[in-house]
Amino acid sequence: MTNTPRLTALDAVHRSLGATMTDFAGWDMPLRYASERDEHNAVRTKAGLFDLSHMGEITVLGPEAVKVLDYALVGNISTVGVGRARYTMICQEDGGILDDLIVYRLGETEYMVVANASNAQVVLDALTERAAGFDAEVRDDRDAYALIAVQGPTSPGIVKSLTDADLDNLKYYAGLPGTVAGVPALIARTGYTGEDGFELFVKPEHAVELWEALTKAGEAAGLVPAGLSCRDTLRLEAGMPLYGHELTTSLTPFDAGLGRVVKFEKEGDFVGRAALEAAAERAATNPPRKLVGLIAEGRRVPRAGFPVVAAGEVIGEVTSGAPSPTLGKPIAMAYVDAAHAEPGTSGVGVDIRGTHEAYEVVALPFYKRQK
Repeated sequence: MTNTPRLTALDAVHRSLGATMTDFAGWDMPLRYASERDEHNAVRTKAGLFDLSHMGEITVLGPEAVKVLDYALVGNISTVGVGRARYTMICQEDGGILDDLIVYRLGETEYMVVANASNAQVVLDALTERAAGFDAEVRDDRDAYALIAVQGPTSPGIVKSLTDADLDNLKYYAGLPGTVAGVPALIARTGYTGEDGFELFVKPEHAVELWEALTKAGEAAGLVPAGLSCRDTLRLEAGMPLYGHELTTSLTPFDAGLGRVVKFEKEGDFVGRAALEAAAERAATNPPRKLVGLIAEGRRVPRAGFPVVAAGEVIGEVTSGAPSPTLGKPIAMAYVDAAHAEPGTSGVGVDIRGTHEAYEVVALPFYKRQK
């Protein structure tokens, strides 16, 4: 058994573009191609092209596929129409978050669950175990797909120039089968940047051809290849949680301020229901800590794990921090005691290597695109 990172179908393309590569969840992935700030700004103002082939696709199909998902996940999957997608989570029996997911309903009895790369095996194992006794099959389709994302304000025009699929009527969190540049794809209007855009699920053998066609079509629209580094600053500005930072097994969706994804009204039991009902009650009456945004008054950048302080006491912890190219200041997401969580709370700082740097508490997200 070697620890050699897995390569995506686009590996040679990334290297030919001079990408700085990094091991991410066992995959060799592009961190940046040139300047991560330029890549970030391109996505905010024009468009960026991402290789997301490290994400984990799991197909659940069969007469009781929806029953499996309603039991295994916290969301109400039975209300997802064909061609639509839903953001949801899979939790442990104690309510701790195993992963956050997107579920696409591909057909009457066929669903695709997309898990984070670092959790794909855990999610696959949990779904397989939870499907026991149901008339449904859980299939590992991680090798069946490459995933390319086009994100940013000019992305609809770029993708539209390569497909006759009806993109104008494709809603946010919906997907439809079509061809892009002659390549069969599931075209999904989803993303993790805070911008409009598309995620294109294709066979790995078609990935290079599609990447090259998108690159060519996007030249005049300012499209640039974009790596994982700017993906992180984009999602942070958009207040989107990252597993292992804002979401962990020691937190419930209610702790993360995402209790809305838990649907107690759905029929039947689901894994973690009792623990989550108790967590919902706690969060309503006596929340331990709340997830907030922090904006620096100075230039020093907070990082995950740094203590949040007020009046010399530790009141929380940074979960993600980075310089924000859009705001021009360092920003962070942090869990802080409820007493200090109101936007505008004064006297809050971050302990950056022994110095208490002043920060402003703000509501998330930091950035919201103009519709």
